[in-house]
Amino acid sequence: MDAIVTLVAEVEHAQQNGLPDAFTELFRQDAFWTISYGDPLTGLEEISAFAHRALPGTTRQPLTVTYETESIVFIRPDLAVVKIRQRPITRDGRRLHEVLRAHEHPARRSRCARPGAAERRWASAVAANPEAAPGTPLYVLAKDDGRWRIAVAQNTTVIDHGALAAS
Repeated sequence: MDAIVTLVAEVEHAQQNGLPDAFTELFRQDAFWTISYGDPLTGLEEISAFAHRALPGTTRQPLTVTYETESIVFIRPDLAVVKIRQRPITRDGRRLHEVLRAHEHPARRSRCARPGAAERRWASAVAANPEAAPGTPLYVLAKDDGRWRIAVAQNTTVIDHGALAAS
């Protein structure tokens, strides 16, 4: 399990530091990845091309994300499903909701209430940095030659205010 948690940490490091080669190395040659916008990427070549377009500019953005391994289920000793919690943070490590804490958090309001200033600020911060929105990635990892790699990945962006509060 430590090796799997380490792999998730390597994904986080590559994302936070805009390292497309380090990111791509974490995938199998025949990997399949559906990014958070729903676009499917098939094979390492497509994943690498996307990573080289998307990751280098991320270091100039005010927000990034952390990755926390929530659960690991072993289908077989060499096949694991990993649920991850992806949380937006500022470059100095503060969670997005801490930055916006000056006003009542949107999730603490009634779902029937009209959006207020804090909700608009929250939505604006996420809209300006959609890649740093909370997410719930799911990875299927395969162990080949003693090393875990991502075989299948599905990134899902969280858009529910209640889920945002939990991040």
